[in-house]
Amino acid sequence: MSTQSLSAPPIGADHIRALVEPDRVHRSVYTDQALFDLEVERIFERIWVYCGHESQVPKPGDFYTMQIGRQPMVMVRDKDMQIHVLYNRCPHRGVELCGATKGNTGSSLVCSYHAWSFHLDGKIKAIPLASGYDGTRLSRDNPDCSMKRAERVDAYRGFVFASLSPTGPSLREFLGEARIAFDDMCDRSPVGEVEAVPVCHRVIQHSNWKFFMENQLDALHPSVTHQSTGVAAGRIEQQLVKKHGKAPLYYHMLSTFASSFEMWDEVQTLNFPRGHGILKAYMGLRPQDPDTKAYEALLEKAYGKEKMEEYLSRSIHHVLVYPYLSVQSPLQQLRCLRPIAPNKTLSEIWHFRLKGAPDAIYKRSLWYYNLVNSPATMINADDLENWSKGQWGLESKGGEWVSFHRGMGTDTEENGVTYSNKGTSEAVMRSQFKAWVQYMTGAL
Repeated sequence: MSTQSLSAPPIGADHIRALVEPDRVHRSVYTDQALFDLEVERIFERIWVYCGHESQVPKPGDFYTMQIGRQPMVMVRDKDMQIHVLYNRCPHRGVELCGATKGNTGSSLVCSYHAWSFHLDGKIKAIPLASGYDGTRLSRDNPDCSMKRAERVDAYRGFVFASLSPTGPSLREFLGEARIAFDDMCDRSPVGEVEAVPVCHRVIQHSNWKFFMENQLDALHPSVTHQSTGVAAGRIEQQLVKKHGKAPLYYHMLSTFASSFEMWDEVQTLNFPRGHGILKAYMGLRPQDPDTKAYEALLEKAYGKEKMEEYLSRSIHHVLVYPYLSVQSPLQQLRCLRPIAPNKTLSEIWHFRLKGAPDAIYKRSLWYYNLVNSPATMINADDLENWSKGQWGLESKGGEWVSFHRGMGTDTEENGVTYSNKGTSEAVMRSQFKAWVQYMTGAL
């Protein structure tokens, strides 16, 4: 019998639907522990969850650990170069087999407690003093003596995902139109591949995971939240242009945050089934300097001029894979959420190198990665403050509902896709909560 059944009746589908109205949601979806527990069970431990990139485990025995919902998992490269995703737990006494975030485990996974060992696919390899288990149910023939595997593992363009549910849509079906995030990133490489840069920025957000997902395609907040940074960078940018005729691109990366409300209102969002979405491009990233021209020449040689233009002209700034992934493909950046509690979320922020591209292009995207995400950044710090204050406000009794009225009734819907006719429409949030209700009630 579950703890929930002892303390309170289960949360029914009608109750969940009542929390989400077309233009507003109840504050409890951000604060309630029982709802969070249900999210972990019905969403994060069922859907396809990002585990990492295949370049993080290049050699046999290489591993990388992560959480799927509340489950500790390990992604490991086998001798035949296959990638497995296993529960990071010894079937004997439950000890986690891989205690580090990453490393190489050699030819087998060995428990540090009683030295049970396992092949790299999780199958039992050896049990010390095995005769001690004679006459019991524990033997090498018993599958319970092997590490438990994720029910399904798949990859798209080198990005590895796992699902703990044996049923559900395929990875390609789950990603849907959001696959463009990975296509756009990889297509920018002359060889069609990327590799993860080893440094990962990890940030604990003292807020519900939904704040992050809503924020990424929220075109109204940048010129308010990031005004101080954007305006300061813009002033220096203008001084340098006046003095030297040009300014480094990284000033533009910051000054654009302080663009006018009118500019942001012209940036369209596309909102797909399952809560996925796209914020179209607003930041010019194709200066005609020698580095860019040399890079474009490599792409033209690899793909032809027509394809090169198609790849570099896609109107994308952010792609969201709901409910936990934000990909900025033109800048080779990926942010992955690992929800911990109703008011606590871990974000893992990764940067990728375009294989075969010049170092100058890599450094250019690395500027943005660090400018926005490093411990010294003012951009992410601004967002974190807002999300924390938002969490505190919603935990108060100052009101019961969260408003998503902006642009209500003005968007266009075609074939299940909602197009915002104004960039600042809150169609993004309405789409996400439509998917949330479907997941939480078993409709997805």
